[in-house]
Amino acid sequence: MHPSPFHTPYRALILGSSGAIGNAFVSALQSDPSCQEVVGLSRSEGQFDLCQPASIQQAAENLRGSGPFHIIIDATGALTLDGIGPEKSLSQVQPDRLMLQFQVNAIGPLLALQQFAPLMVQGPALYAKLSARVGSISDNHKGGWYGYRSAKAALNMFLQTAAIELQRKNPALQVAALQPGTVKSALSAPFSASVTNLLEAAESVAGLLAALKALPPKSGAHFIDYKGQIIEW
Repeated sequence: MHPSPFHTPYRALILGSSGAIGNAFVSALQSDPSCQEVVGLSRSEGQFDLCQPASIQQAAENLRGSGPFHIIIDATGALTLDGIGPEKSLSQVQPDRLMLQFQVNAIGPLLALQQFAPLMVQGPALYAKLSARVGSISDNHKGGWYGYRSAKAALNMFLQTAAIELQRKNPALQVAALQPGTVKSALSAPFSASVTNLLEAAESVAGLLAALKALPPKSGAHFIDYKGQIIEW
């Protein structure tokens, strides 16, 4: 059994550190005595853009002298893009909107994993990415949200596939897709009116970190929520 990277002195990298959840991850890890350093990258500060592959590559290159990292958490993602929210019906589906959802919520994060994974330590390590419960095909009972759902499902497949490959070189690496719950943020604001359990970002992150620290060894990726419960793919 491989020890958790949280149980020894570690260095962490947070992608999307200016968002509600990303910022909460930075704060939580900075308060952990075992954390030696937290590095944050965000689009809002011009450090990388998920729609610009060259910027992701450059951001990783800029950090090569700062690594290696024991923990990388990708807290990027968007539900409303260019002011347009998720589709409610099949009639609203548009190819360009689908492509943008996949770029921001699946392809961009995969390219980030491609570029930043080489900056991780050999040995106990963790790469975690915010996903969404709506990306679960087996848990889809309401329909709608074609682009966002499908992009998150694709993201989950990317994480599972990459985990299998990366664990061949580092069996002590864990990869996790995370469902943070519905968190008070700019992303969720237009859709949270009917949510009965709306979380503060710090509450969500506390739950996610507790779940990540308790992850058992697993071949491939985990898909868990902020309560530590397993979500079916």
